[in-house]
Order: sequence, then C-alpha cells, then structure tokens
Amino acid sequence: MTTRRKVIGAALGVVLAGLIGASGGAAQTLQQNNEAMFRQMQAARGVTNAEIQRIRQIFAGSRWIGQGNPAVTRHPLTPEQAQARLPAPALEFYRNKRFEKICGEKYMAPLYDPATQQPEDAKVCADMFEWPNVPLAYPVTWVRAREAAELCWAEGKRIGDAHEWEGASHGALTPPDYFFGMSVQAARAAHNRKYQSSARYSIGPTWKSGVCATGSFKSGGCNGGSFTGCGSNTYPAGSFPKCKSPLGVYDIDGNAAEHMNLPLAADQMASRGSRKLGVTEMKGSWFIWDTVRAHTHWSRWRAPYWHGSRVLAQGSHHNYHLGFRCFKDVN
Repeated sequence: MTTRRKVIGAALGVVLAGLIGASGGAAQTLQQNNEAMFRQMQAARGVTNAEIQRIRQIFAGSRWIGQGNPAVTRHPLTPEQAQARLPAPALEFYRNKRFEKICGEKYMAPLYDPATQQPEDAKVCADMFEWPNVPLAYPVTWVRAREAAELCWAEGKRIGDAHEWEGASHGALTPPDYFFGMSVQAARAAHNRKYQSSARYSIGPTWKSGVCATGSFKSGGCNGGSFTGCGSNTYPAGSFPKCKSPLGVYDIDGNAAEHMNLPLAADQMASRGSRKLGVTEMKGSWFIWDTVRAHTHWSRWRAPYWHGSRVLAQGSHHNYHLGFRCFKDVN
C-alpha cells in the first residue's frame, strides 16, 4: 500500500469511527460527538489546531450546536452504510484535484458562469458539503446564523451571500441582484418573479425523489421544534453521489437546510468583505423533503422572511434541521 493510500485509509478510519451514538452504538454526549467531529475535520481536510481551538470556543457558547441531540436523533444511515454505496473510499471519491488547486483546499468547488468562464476564473469557492464539510460526517444543526458566520470565519472562510448559494445550486454564478432599497418581502417577491421562468433544482429541471438526502423521517415526539423532542435525523454527507449541482456542490437539496446572508445594501455583502452582514435567509430543502414538501423550492428561490433577524443577532434562529456551509474567496 502506498503512503498516500495509508494516509487516506487512516483518515477514513477516523471519520468512520466518529459515529453518532444514536445511530446504533452506545449513546454519547453532545460534547463527545463534537470532539469526534473535530478529529474528523483535522484528519480529513487538515483543519489546524488553532482553527479547532477557535471553533471549540464558539461551540462552548451553545448548549445545542452539534450533529443533533444524541438522545433523540436516529440517523437513517451510518457512515459505514453510506461508504458501501460508493465505488471508492469517500475521502478519495469526493476529491477533485483541479478544484483543490483553484480553491486551495479539499472538498470545495469553484463557482463561476460556464457560459463565459472556466473553473480557473472563479473568485469564490463553496464547500462541497454542509459543515463540517467532511464526506460521511453528519451535518451540524442547531446552529444560529451568527454562529455559522463565526465558524466560517474561524477557518478563514465566510458565510455565503444568497446569490452565491443560488448560483452554486443552479449551475451558474451570475452577478448579484438584490433589489436594494425595497423591504425584505418586496425584494424577495421581485427576485422570485424575475427567475421563475428559469426555475430548476440542483439536480435538474424537475424534482426527483430518492436522489438526495430527503427520505428520512421526523422523530415521533417532534412537537414543533424542541431540542428534546426533535432528532436531527440526517444522512452522512455524500450518501447520495448523484445529488450534485452542475458546479460540483453536493447535498444542496436534503440533509440540512442552510443559513445564508441576505444583504439589504452593498455594504452588507459577505462577497465584498462585509463583517456586519445583512439578514437571515434559509436555503435548500431538508431531510424529510420527499414526504413533506413544506414550501416552494428551487435553486434561485428566496424564502419568506421566516424567523427573520440580522445574521449577527445574538438570538438568530436555530433548529433541528438547519445547518450551513462555508464559502471562500480565492485569487
């Protein structure tokens, strides 16, 4: 076995060993699960000790953030079962050397407009998977928008603007169009009218059940969204390799819905370096979407102002099926 394959095998072993207790092993605490996840992040994608220390400090400020409440979460697949679906070890299967050269690290995809550009022209990359952005790891949930932004900053990345997530899903990153000067609700309606005629999902022009991580279930005791009653019954990231956008971003549909920054003015755009940011936008579908089509959903669709607040508000919304992914400026 080559040295490279030994490294991949060791890293995969760490990922597979970091199981949520509720998925079949002995129950663990939320803190134990989080520590296992931090080890996965370091083994799989080289997150540094200093970055992990900053991440731990953010986690320490929350009683909920993690991969779901271990007492009630019941994942439909284990990482081992998800690995068995893939033709090669997940950490290798999802690597893209061309993208790594552009983005500067593993498991990120460059965002660009294929009509006029090549991947090398990208100025921003998106995490391929929901945070912690490790193949076969469960998405983090119960994270507030503020915490999502801080966790991305802790890694030298940032939260994405709405148009970046939409471009990653649709398959073309086009110039931002936010209808500045309108109310959140009016701007949303104008945006959706503009893009309705070109509506498509990350997986194609029509929705297809079973292609993405959307076939799970709610906990029987899920009573509106409580931490004690609602399990984050997500799939391991990358369980559905065909759930891939045209730009190579996975799990945009299904698993966790995702926090995003919706700027109300140019100086609130994360893509232009803002650290004050705009208001919350919740993107994507979630882990029971095949049975509970809760609202309209397509790649460039903008949601109503659900649980709206400033992204950096101390009490920004969190729940059992809401996570995030990070973006990174390049070049």
